[in-house]
Amino acid sequence: MKFSRISWILGCILMSATFLHAQTSQGGPHIGYVYPAGGKQDSSFDVTIGGQFLGGLTNIFVSGGGVQSSIVEVIRPISGKELNDLRIKADELLARRSVVKNDFKALENFRSFKNASKDDKKNDGMEDKEIQDLKKKYENSKWTAEDDKMLMDVRKKISGGIRRPENPSISEIASLRFKISPDAKPGDREIRLVTAQGLTNPMLFKIGVIPEYTEPAKKTIQQQRVIKGGEGGGFGSVKEKKDTKVTLPAVINGQILEGTIDRYCFEAKKGTKLVIISSARELIPYIADAVPGWFQATLALYDSSGNEVAYNDDFQSNPDPVLYYEIPSDGEYVLAIKDSIYRGREDFVYRITLGELPFITSIFPLGGPKDSSTKIELKGWNLPSSSMTFDVKDKAPGIYPVSLQKDEWISNVMPFAVDDVPDCLEKEPDSQHRTAQMITMPVVVNGSIDHPDDRDFFKFEGKAGDEIVAEVYARRLNSPLDAMVKLSDAGGREIGCNDDFEDKGSGLETHHADSYLRVTLPSNGTYFVEVVDVQHNGGPEYAYRLRVSMPRPDFALRVTPSSVNLRAGGTVAVTIYALRYDGFTNAINVALKDAPEGFKLGGTIIPGTQEQVRVTLTAPPLAQTQPVALKVEGTATIKGNVVTRQAVPSEDMMQAFFYRHLVPSEEMRVGVGGRAKSKQKKKQVPAVKVISALPVRIPAGGTAVIKLNIPGDLAAKKIDLELDDPPAGVRLVKFSSMPSGAEILLASDQKQVKEGQEGNLIIAAYLRSDKTEKDKQSGKSRVKLTTLPAIPFEVIAKQK
Repeated sequence: MKFSRISWILGCILMSATFLHAQTSQGGPHIGYVYPAGGKQDSSFDVTIGGQFLGGLTNIFVSGGGVQSSIVEVIRPISGKELNDLRIKADELLARRSVVKNDFKALENFRSFKNASKDDKKNDGMEDKEIQDLKKKYENSKWTAEDDKMLMDVRKKISGGIRRPENPSISEIASLRFKISPDAKPGDREIRLVTAQGLTNPMLFKIGVIPEYTEPAKKTIQQQRVIKGGEGGGFGSVKEKKDTKVTLPAVINGQILEGTIDRYCFEAKKGTKLVIISSARELIPYIADAVPGWFQATLALYDSSGNEVAYNDDFQSNPDPVLYYEIPSDGEYVLAIKDSIYRGREDFVYRITLGELPFITSIFPLGGPKDSSTKIELKGWNLPSSSMTFDVKDKAPGIYPVSLQKDEWISNVMPFAVDDVPDCLEKEPDSQHRTAQMITMPVVVNGSIDHPDDRDFFKFEGKAGDEIVAEVYARRLNSPLDAMVKLSDAGGREIGCNDDFEDKGSGLETHHADSYLRVTLPSNGTYFVEVVDVQHNGGPEYAYRLRVSMPRPDFALRVTPSSVNLRAGGTVAVTIYALRYDGFTNAINVALKDAPEGFKLGGTIIPGTQEQVRVTLTAPPLAQTQPVALKVEGTATIKGNVVTRQAVPSEDMMQAFFYRHLVPSEEMRVGVGGRAKSKQKKKQVPAVKVISALPVRIPAGGTAVIKLNIPGDLAAKKIDLELDDPPAGVRLVKFSSMPSGAEILLASDQKQVKEGQEGNLIIAAYLRSDKTEKDKQSGKSRVKLTTLPAIPFEVIAKQK
């Protein structure tokens, strides 16, 4: 079915409206972009951060050290009330000036007077009655140079203000000043802001060693509107900006606005092996209200005659384009960057690194066994060597970065997998059943789909009833392979097949192109595992790691959000995701690791039936002057052994209005607000304690009672309790307060709950107040006091 352009635009508008309403209702400080998204060692420069709820900005946190920062100003859109107040102020100033200078013509062009009714004027030509009243009001007034300046400032604010910004999530701007020390370690950092409403989400910031060029940021709403309407020309029109001169090597920082193409010119000499690396999607992995969900950059290179000599819109499976071009002759060349469909706005931020720089395009093998050294073959551009030895002794299984250095330049990073399973290399020929390579489980085979339509076969001996796992690691290790794995018996009968398998731990992947298969063998005999690329592509870079083994139950954890805000002594809900591998179904106990005194987790068991659970984090009773770093870990029993895994802090990010991804962060930070320590003890929120036996057992289709101990000063007040995002079918029927404490009556819907269902109940406490007339007008009727510590529950069979 074909959709018209108008239908597509209307659909996007409707989705945008729905998203923006939901986003605005969530509240909480938020960073949408950082510009520039990096800087050079030993440099000072301005940084612009676009976001929402940035008022009361007090501090900036940059991980890793070596960066000094200061706050210049915070700019935000003018609200409707503020705009109206400014107009009234301008009215008053203009009226006073007109009376003092006896010049009333200016009033005809101003809002309050230009629509004066003709009935107010007398037929004999006498003055407008309203003007007569103004003369009386300001007859003894004066007009000074300061008044002129004030009127000019008010008019400027009115002309630059908008009541409804197009993108509320980036409508406020924090203007900062950064200074990077000469010895700051190059690499990725995270930026967070501390505002009146707490700590923001983290945002990527890079520190490099190459000279940088940065376009001026569009700091004000008025600047953004002028650029969008003037240079971009609006939807459907394209405007190429004037070429900016740079000198190689260079890092270029820019922002793409709607309909614009940014162009940069440079001199290059014959024989230069030019590498151009873009970072756009890397900087902001997902944009909630944009399709496909990120800034899809394209790069084009032109010679001095204007001929396009190189173009790229993605590199292998990476949405960010990379160009390689060997310069054929001395001269001037032009690099152009744009969005693939000419979208653009302030959070379409990019960094382009260009020069004769080392770049790794692929490695082989993609991993190796632990406690060993692995020789890695390297392919790429401007590399000092075609191989390297990677020492993984004393390293636990996991993914580790591999890179090279040439002179003072460091290459891009490639992931290298370390496993505790024996591995081997694929041996050709193995493209048919009769030439299949014999393997012995457990094993990891390092192979590649060497050419288009290549097929790799492996065979092993199996027994009836054995459970077998065949898993391909490729896309998760930066290989472009779109794998499919198939298991068949000696007669060619298919036992199992898988194309794409979603790994929620790979939050940056939108196409989960790796394959996973877990089957039970039906009989004794020889079995064949086949690996192919489903898109019929191939080449040396199409490498993979194929694991064939019995199931190896395990788990990993993610905790969201990675920035948490709560008041001293308060409690807030966070979510922990359990990524269960190879059929792992045991319960996981989560806890804080080496946390400062006073921090506590509630509801710390992830039932074996659950892949995620909401727990509660309670802060100590005193405010913290700095955001606190916390670590969460989980412990479980696997085949009789106690195993501990650390939770990876993550952000639950939305892509293109709908999809959600767990994007890893460097660390988890908690902001604990409140009054000064000397005053705070009198203002602590009294603790509400659950005195019922836990877990609370709720009969399917029945009711259950939770008894609470409520402190006297809180019990005397009118409070409401409310389930926060309750499980389907569970509801709070009644909350009863009494001198001895309080009770909560819960009920479950037998059609929606399931016997054996487990989890946590999160309950929020609100303070009711008698509605005043002002409350009724504002809609305010209650204030949130706190969140109760998580209450574990279990659904049981209803007694007859």
